[in-house]
Amino acid sequence: MTTVTPREARRCYNAHHPVHAAYYFAPEHDAHYARLGLAPGPMAYLAGRAAPLGPCTPGVVSAAFYTFHPALVARLLPQAWRAASPERILRTRLDIVDACLTRLLGPQAVRSAEMAEAAELALAAAEACAHPGRPLATANADLPTPAPAHLALWHATTLLREHRGAGHISALMSAELDGLEALVTHTATGTSWRPAFLQRTRGWSVQEWADARARLCEKGLLGADGDLTDRGTELRRALEADTDRLDAAPYRHLGPARTARLTELATAFTKVVLAGGGMPLRDIGRT
Repeated sequence: MTTVTPREARRCYNAHHPVHAAYYFAPEHDAHYARLGLAPGPMAYLAGRAAPLGPCTPGVVSAAFYTFHPALVARLLPQAWRAASPERILRTRLDIVDACLTRLLGPQAVRSAEMAEAAELALAAAEACAHPGRPLATANADLPTPAPAHLALWHATTLLREHRGAGHISALMSAELDGLEALVTHTATGTSWRPAFLQRTRGWSVQEWADARARLCEKGLLGADGDLTDRGTELRRALEADTDRLDAAPYRHLGPARTARLTELATAFTKVVLAGGGMPLRDIGRT
């Protein structure tokens, strides 16, 4: 085999993504940002993820994040920039990642040869992340690669996550789904994420959610019960296929053997992260 299949590429992404995403769920996340004056929840999330863009306007962040209510971003982001500069937030972000991954994986694992190898492979994959049309991936790529290896791995998985996310937004726009409609159809697939959680953390009201469901019913994508219709199911399948296609370059660049090795290494780390409660989606999604 001379290339990486979409299934293998997605499997690799799914293997390393929890190593990146655990940062958002870590108790250190809200605790460290609170010391900067950032309120826990959406403010801390928005500021930490948007910091690579610099002290940009709320409109830029709303466009890049896509599924957050622009009014929420407009209210919280200026407060965040007044509390702490993006540069200070970025330094704190690495402190959070260091504390989170060391706690979840253990000091021995973060200093291991396997961690160094995983970081090297993930950084190699990220070399092929396309930058045009991907502002968050590009902004993170402009940051220096941190050390030691567990921070370098997190940095690389952040590049890969934002690269895939931008491709997904492109697919959503092509399907003519706005940010809220994307969330509604996503929850209808049976994901762990629940409407009440997404409404609260992304700033959408119950009425706005209901209005989006009504629009999706008119489009034939949702039934009256809120479940996906056959057409809606096919659309979500096509969205994932388009996302895979737009996210293939990093793994093609890495090649089959190295993609398989990164998948193997990342899977081992992810199993420990999940066992330690690093991605408590089942509980959070129900709140």
